[in-house]
Amino acid sequence: MDFKVNPDSCVACMACVRVCPADAVAVEGAQVRIVDEACVRCGLCVPACPHDAIEVTGDVPRTLELALSGRAALILSVECAVYFYPSTPEQVVNACYAAGFRMVHRGVLGDELVAREYLSLWADEGWGTLIRSTCPVIVETVRAQYPELIPYLAPVATPIAAEARYLKQMYGPETPVVYAGVCITEGGNDVDAAITFAELAGVLKRRGIEVEKQPAYFSRLPEERRRHWSMAGGLPLEVLLEETQASRRFRKVRGMGNLEAIARAVAVDRIDLGFVDILPCEGCLDHPLLGPRDELFRRREIVGATEPARARDSVVEEEVARNVRVAEAFLVHGDGKGPQAEAVEGILGEIGLAPNGKPWDCGACGYASCRAFATAAALGRTTLKSCPPYLDKVARQAQLQAAVDGLTGLATYRVLRDRLATEVARSDRTGDAFAVLFVDLDNFKQVNDQFGHEAGNEVLRGAARECGVHIRTTDLAARYGGDEFVLVLVRTGVDGALGVADKVRGSVE
Repeated sequence: MDFKVNPDSCVACMACVRVCPADAVAVEGAQVRIVDEACVRCGLCVPACPHDAIEVTGDVPRTLELALSGRAALILSVECAVYFYPSTPEQVVNACYAAGFRMVHRGVLGDELVAREYLSLWADEGWGTLIRSTCPVIVETVRAQYPELIPYLAPVATPIAAEARYLKQMYGPETPVVYAGVCITEGGNDVDAAITFAELAGVLKRRGIEVEKQPAYFSRLPEERRRHWSMAGGLPLEVLLEETQASRRFRKVRGMGNLEAIARAVAVDRIDLGFVDILPCEGCLDHPLLGPRDELFRRREIVGATEPARARDSVVEEEVARNVRVAEAFLVHGDGKGPQAEAVEGILGEIGLAPNGKPWDCGACGYASCRAFATAAALGRTTLKSCPPYLDKVARQAQLQAAVDGLTGLATYRVLRDRLATEVARSDRTGDAFAVLFVDLDNFKQVNDQFGHEAGNEVLRGAARECGVHIRTTDLAARYGGDEFVLVLVRTGVDGALGVADKVRGSVE
């Protein structure tokens, strides 16, 4: 599945940039796009966008094709009870069968397979730090941004990947598997197509099926919905009951921002953290694609009302399960290399420091720090046009250049014009005199013709220096154009002006 920015709705407000934990949003002028290879599919950008410009797209055409084939198995995540409410899960399952899916499973078998694997790991007390790997968002973030944590990831597949392998083992390796849910990175290569609940509703509509008109009871014998070992998400109930509170052996952590602290603790401080139960949110029912956080308890209530009683014995078929690979090995994402350090430092140099000598870190660009912005810029995901302090510096430099003649360092004609208007107004108001001297270099063209323009430029620079020597700081020396200069002498009468004129002429000659 992909996250994409609709250019017709996007106004480049940077809200998505501010919340993206993977810095996967590229900004090029007024154009915003999501870098697919960097995106971890956490979904935080969707509710953050106030203009509904972030679109989540799955493989709908492939899903339709597989449903019409009558061979596909559908893994329908339990969160469907919330999305399709007030329709019941029975009605949703019946609608999926009517759409052509051969089997409709509820994701429970994957949780059970993964939970059993975690129980085996829990029984071995030899590990010092073990990080929960049931959430693909956490796994992808670790692979991409914290490769030092990869050895500490629990070597267990995600529940959907495990269930997809189980179904292919049960029904045959050629059986296509479709996943419908919220955590759209689930399953990896083991899933043939993945779609959101909204897209599943669209598929059913295109097939002419109305969920709310389906029978309120299962029209076919349902697949297993009970749990024996697991809780939703794949952790064993036994472990959660044993470690009801945080301890040296079990730590419950929520939020992707905690990965940095975990990496520091493990890789730098060499602290054994025990089992780290980390998720980006409070489980799949808290996923951004399901709605606002303040409705979390309502969603839990809806799903809890549909959960059957726990099974007394295992609900997986052992003959099938023993041939299913639940273990997983995680590799570094891509080549594991970031941008060149020189490139990042060069961009930081362009931005400059705040007046207190520290980085600006104002966050106006959408990134948490200047270094994060520079890293993204070095990767081509943003430009200095998105950095207000840099733009302010450029504007000030441009203003300075417009006020100062580049060759002589004197004021420009524009500044001279404004200053003359100011002095005339002041003189009218106070009655104070002021003087204006014109300095014209005789035979300057001959210098250029005989010695070249560089020699002529040296003459102009020298004349400008002499003009500045004989005036006060309150006066103004400006280049009028070519070889002509103008001096504005504040509160100066004729005698004073003649005296300055004689000094300047003598110095220049």
